[in-house]
Amino acid sequence: MNNKMSYLLNTVRCMRRWSSVLNSKSSATTRKHVLWIGIYRDPPKNVNFRKLFLSIFPSLHGSSLRFLSQNPDVFSRGAEIQPEKSTEALVNEQGPQSSVELEKFDDSGSIKVKHETDPSELFFNRLQKCTCPCDVLDLASESAISTKHFTNCVTALWRLFKHLSDDQQRYEKQLIFEHPAFRRLCQQLLQNSRRLTRGDLVFSLHAVVSLGVPQNTLLVQTLVRVCQEKLNQLDNRCLSVLATTLSGMDKDKNVSALQAGLQLLVEQRIPSVRDIFILQNLMKCMGKDAPVFLKKKLEMAVLKEINHLTFPNALRVFLALVAMNYCSIPILNACSKKIQENVHDASFRHLILILEGCDTLRYRNAKLFSVLADYVNSTACLWDKRQITLFLSAFETLGFQPRELMESFAEKVTEDPEFFNLKNLLIILRVYARLNYVPRGQKHLFFETLDSCLNKYLPQITSTELLKAVYSLCILGYLPHRALDELLQKDSKGELILPDDTYKEQKEVMLRCVKTCMELDSPSFTKHAFVLTENFSSPVSFNLTKAQKALIELLGDEDMFRENVQLPYKYHIDFEIRMDSDRKKVLPVAATDVHADSSVQRLAFLFVPMSAFCVGTTHPQGKLAMKMRHLNKLGYHVILVPNKKFQEMTNENAVEFLKGKIYSEDACCFSEDSN
Repeated sequence: MNNKMSYLLNTVRCMRRWSSVLNSKSSATTRKHVLWIGIYRDPPKNVNFRKLFLSIFPSLHGSSLRFLSQNPDVFSRGAEIQPEKSTEALVNEQGPQSSVELEKFDDSGSIKVKHETDPSELFFNRLQKCTCPCDVLDLASESAISTKHFTNCVTALWRLFKHLSDDQQRYEKQLIFEHPAFRRLCQQLLQNSRRLTRGDLVFSLHAVVSLGVPQNTLLVQTLVRVCQEKLNQLDNRCLSVLATTLSGMDKDKNVSALQAGLQLLVEQRIPSVRDIFILQNLMKCMGKDAPVFLKKKLEMAVLKEINHLTFPNALRVFLALVAMNYCSIPILNACSKKIQENVHDASFRHLILILEGCDTLRYRNAKLFSVLADYVNSTACLWDKRQITLFLSAFETLGFQPRELMESFAEKVTEDPEFFNLKNLLIILRVYARLNYVPRGQKHLFFETLDSCLNKYLPQITSTELLKAVYSLCILGYLPHRALDELLQKDSKGELILPDDTYKEQKEVMLRCVKTCMELDSPSFTKHAFVLTENFSSPVSFNLTKAQKALIELLGDEDMFRENVQLPYKYHIDFEIRMDSDRKKVLPVAATDVHADSSVQRLAFLFVPMSAFCVGTTHPQGKLAMKMRHLNKLGYHVILVPNKKFQEMTNENAVEFLKGKIYSEDACCFSEDSN
């Protein structure tokens, strides 16, 4: 009995020594990782990872992929779908169920027996504790023994890699490709590709492609080919992952074939998909090249689940519609409502993406824009001035005027103009000019501040930038004298508009507007008793026929108005009516031409599209506001008519509308805001 106890004690001591050796090895490995992490401060530059990968794994480079079918039968009827094993079953089949460990004696002298964890479970526990990609590769070289181990190592590599900074990723990618275990992982994936479960297959392809393994290698092409063979076996979640992967790959023959098969399968599966996350992922990955009928099917599937939309899903669905370049008003309205309710949870990047997406889809939601603008304005202290500049630029692109935000930002400009660089200055000038906004109470100070900033950059500004800056200030009615002199000098020297300039016509229009503003907006300009007009040669456009008939019915004769009038400075008005000084009687045009009278009032009717107004209002944008200002200088009282609303009126309402505008002294625009 004593001999048996002695033998048992010796066995326990040996096991403890063996355990200490393993622990010391683990510590050394940890120290090695610490040294690697410390090198992130000096990452290597211009590393060609494709050459590095192919030099390390020459056997994985597929110079000839003849075994890969370019016309695969991805919907083979003979393929049998095998039930996928659960995670527990996959773990249990990797090793023995349990082992017995003799830990120590208890107080009674009896041996304490402990059931050790399954080796596979222990492996996955250690895998979850890895903190960097090289930890995963070290674990794979020590413990990975099954295909399930290798596939999980590959996905863990990508999971840890994507959270690193850009500098860390550059250096870590080199460490990954040079690590001996990575070659073993790739070889195992290549050898066992056709035995991988559907989940392991698509996630491994996604991880390998995302890590930067060249697409023309045998490994990637083989995984793509196996996905073709098993396409019918993939569940909806796997289809979503596969679609995401393919969207980031180049369009070679195998990838294009797989995408075509995926598109057909998605079309069949759409009615069964109830997960909004999978739907938005499929929408994003199908992209703008997807056929219209498929986009409509995806739209209907999303609308069925629209009541369960959360704020994160609303953002994703919104951006998925942008990626698909499909403007679904019901979905966009639902997403917009959810975004408005949770705007405080949106990041700066998300807000900018939303505004840019609205421009891409030509979606104009004045309420959404107002909520976003009010949120930015109310939290302006949390934003950098350059961030607010980007917000204003996005609103300007949409044609929406955030009045309160523009007012408060103008105060910041006058208080601290030093933050401007030339790029930001040009953006601010363009925004305030197009949206036709002049700050209340500080108009002159605001203009003088912008003029001073522009003068500071005159020695280094290009001719095109100078023209844009002066043009913007002129639209607002301000003449920057020093910048104007510089611009005219460049124009006289032929430096402003070159013969082969791509934007020659656009620059000529801008320069003509600047010269018109110099004359009409100058304090020395004097208005003539009347302006000589001439009939424009072109006939009345089709969309103004209704207005022409309404005026004839209202005034009784075509001689009581003039149509398509061309004015000096190349200004054009749709209809001109002349009245007495009290605006009580319409006068014949010919009679007032013969007997000029300064007391005659001239009405200029401009039928303009809704795009000429700021979104959600009838506030004219910059170019239209400049034209109105100049027509006033030429002696006209301008009446703006939103043409779309006018065309929607009945004939009787159209006559009454024009009657109200003609005989009302203060009528200059349509009375209702557009929604």
